[in-house]
Amino acid sequence: MSEGTAEHLAMLLRDHRRRIGTRRNTRALGVFKQAVLVLRWFVDGTRLVQLARDNGIAAPTAYRYLYEGLTVLADHAPDLSTALERAAAAGYTHLNLDGTVIRTDRVATAGPNGADLWWSGKHRHHGGNVQVIAAPDGWPLWVSPVRPGREHDTTCARAHGLVDALDRLAATLGVPTLTDLGYENTGDGFRHPVKKPKSGELTEPDEAFNAVIRGVHGMAERANALLKVTFKALRRVSLDPAAISRIARAALLLLHLEHGRTT
Repeated sequence: MSEGTAEHLAMLLRDHRRRIGTRRNTRALGVFKQAVLVLRWFVDGTRLVQLARDNGIAAPTAYRYLYEGLTVLADHAPDLSTALERAAAAGYTHLNLDGTVIRTDRVATAGPNGADLWWSGKHRHHGGNVQVIAAPDGWPLWVSPVRPGREHDTTCARAHGLVDALDRLAATLGVPTLTDLGYENTGDGFRHPVKKPKSGELTEPDEAFNAVIRGVHGMAERANALLKVTFKALRRVSLDPAAISRIARAALLLLHLEHGRTT
């Protein structure tokens, strides 16, 4: 992360302290040092105990500063309507949608029929499902709140209102959303490969269509890679899984700030 990104976060933290009425000289760390603490946790995955030691503060204080930074960043990340408005203004021919599972430490939470709520059978580890909308070149534009890892991508997309929103975008502006087969028959605005029949083979036109869709939509993997490669904090979350919502949104904003790009 550049110094400019750290300074921007420090300004957001300063404004936040003013809004909540924090008195001067009542905090153990100034806003810039708090910003660096948050960024070290995000980028390097530095443990909170180490961050507390490096800054001469108690571990509970470090946790409080981290959660405050996550909240401030997440509150400034683009919401769904803003992201789609920016995409439409950019004149994109299509969008990409893909889900990713953010790994978490084991959390035993009973789900429907006694199933482990955060266990992803596909990935065979605990995690939270986050939906990512990306530009045609794979630049992430929006990330969803977290859903339990056991939920299917289609279920998550419906829960976040993505199906209706992306269908409207396709119907009004002719901008479809490319997906993989995990979103089969989700909505009229979605384009995904044709599924092979149970008894039979795909026709030659269907095979050609699939090759095009998969080739173009393959850039969606770049969005997830950019987030997870840039921020170690997204590779494995040891905090409450519900915090993944804030972590993912905060990471998106930091990526936008670092590269000076929102579309």
